[in-house]
Amino acid sequence: MQYNIRGQRMEVTDALRDYVGKKLSRLERYFEAPPQSDVQVTMAVTKGQHAVEVTIPLPGVTLRAEEKRDDMYASIDCVVDKLERQIRKHKTKLNRKLRHEGTARLFKEEASATGSPPVSTLTHEDEDELELVRTKRFSMKPMDVEEAILQMNMVGHSFYVFANTDTKQVNVVYRRSDGKYGLIETAE
Repeated sequence: MQYNIRGQRMEVTDALRDYVGKKLSRLERYFEAPPQSDVQVTMAVTKGQHAVEVTIPLPGVTLRAEEKRDDMYASIDCVVDKLERQIRKHKTKLNRKLRHEGTARLFKEEASATGSPPVSTLTHEDEDELELVRTKRFSMKPMDVEEAILQMNMVGHSFYVFANTDTKQVNVVYRRSDGKYGLIETAE
């Protein structure tokens, strides 16, 4: 993996670059062959919070994690832990699918210390995360982005799905962690 490390409103020191490289290289043990992708790492300091955002594009999936802490090194540690959990979760899901379909593997299966065949484990935490507990159906009234934001605020949700009158497509508005709003549009 190639690391593209950049800083926003801060200078990335060699010590930080080395630390990020060392921590992210731990993730390579989960793959059959090291991915040939460019890992995007963005570090920023805002209002005393040290933020790290990591994006790893892989075939069929993009891993992304973000963490904000009082210390940059703690943020790096936490973001790598989040990525490891995502990889294990995806690996479990993929291995379950592989048992049914028999397709090629992207992630390496871990062998036990006794040398017995590799075993994929599914933890109770992973089962809970994959359980669908509710389905909602609703008709979408065409509206503009501003009206969708007002509707979202009225129902007290952090996102709102709507039919955009300008683009004639399904869009999503959402409340960002900084209190502002974002818009998700479908690509054509």
